[in-house]
Amino acid sequence: MHIDPPDVLIVGAGASGLLAATRAAERKRRVLLLEKNARPGAKILLAGGGRCNLTHDTDACGIAAAFGPPGRFLRAALAALGPDNLRDLLRAEGVQTLADASGNVFPASQRASDVLDALIRRLRRAGVTPACGEPVTSLARGAAGGFRAATARRTHTASRVLIATGGLSYPGCGTTGDGYRWAEAFGHTVVPPRPALVPVVTDAPWARGLQGIVVKDACVRVVDAATPRAAPPAGCRGAILFTHLGLSGPAVLDASRALGGRRAPATPALELDLLPDIPRAVLEAAIRDTAATSGRRQPSSLLPAAIPRRLRDALVAQAGVPADRRAAQLARGDRSRLVDAVKALRVPVRSTLGFAKAEVTAGGVALDEVDPRTMESRLVPGLFLAGEVLDLDGPIGGYNLQAAFSTGWLAGSHV
Repeated sequence: MHIDPPDVLIVGAGASGLLAATRAAERKRRVLLLEKNARPGAKILLAGGGRCNLTHDTDACGIAAAFGPPGRFLRAALAALGPDNLRDLLRAEGVQTLADASGNVFPASQRASDVLDALIRRLRRAGVTPACGEPVTSLARGAAGGFRAATARRTHTASRVLIATGGLSYPGCGTTGDGYRWAEAFGHTVVPPRPALVPVVTDAPWARGLQGIVVKDACVRVVDAATPRAAPPAGCRGAILFTHLGLSGPAVLDASRALGGRRAPATPALELDLLPDIPRAVLEAAIRDTAATSGRRQPSSLLPAAIPRRLRDALVAQAGVPADRRAAQLARGDRSRLVDAVKALRVPVRSTLGFAKAEVTAGGVALDEVDPRTMESRLVPGLFLAGEVLDLDGPIGGYNLQAAFSTGWLAGSHV
């Protein structure tokens, strides 16, 4: 029996590949979707701790703005499939979505598998059956034009190809950087990949000794440990968690995006504001007044009760104030250092936990080499790129998954 060759090869059945294959097939393109894993969507199942934080409760402009200047690249993709469009797509497949107080959007069932099942239903209805368990071993130009993808079983050819293989985060999902190697072989520039949205490791024993302590609202930024403290600009805000290795939590994961890049400080540290809603002058006055009226109190009791007790004791030690010194004995410099410890606590950074624990990959194929209106390579006609393989990384909260869905959908509209 004669089987027509595909019009387009899509390599990778993650968030971007699934949406691209669906969109292309609904446009009557013959699609072959190749996936190295035994099942598509492995990383979707891990997103949001297994609940799938699929987007954020904002509009397309809000998603683009969260990425900073690179967000301009996403405008056409978000116009094609914005947050509301994505939620409507899932609703049409029977999956209701809800936003939490922070704006994170999850399936109402809190099950990532419901999102993946919905996407696969629509994919199959469009006429595509993923070829799973078929890793691509090489991807190159075909001898007679077009592209050739070789697997252990066979060789496929098509006039167009989409690389949607993801980055390097969570390598257990099969994200081993294949797409970067192929893109470079086609002449593309790959900004060195690095882990992002990843917990941080410190060698500071005092910080590691605070394992298990949670601060529900803090501000975190990456600084150079060699620079003096100054009035900090706004950093990444949210909960932080002290771990046996260092720090984690949403605010720390967001701040980690500034580590390892070309502009990262030589001696990085995390600077924490543990009471971001209380101005420094107000905290300083409160400590001074309490010390004046309750002179027998110990230094840790001068700090707000909103800070956990063990952490308050550690802050006193980091301020260099003797724990048994009475409040009335504190000099102005002592009180100032206590305020520094609360408003600009520095935790030296040794490293991050790397790609194995990173939620996304920063770096990837340079954006100026890809047409944002179509996701087609500006260097190689017929080559498309979408999702995490691109040099795009946004904050925690569903932004990165939305970018993958949107760029995949746009690519599928043009392959």
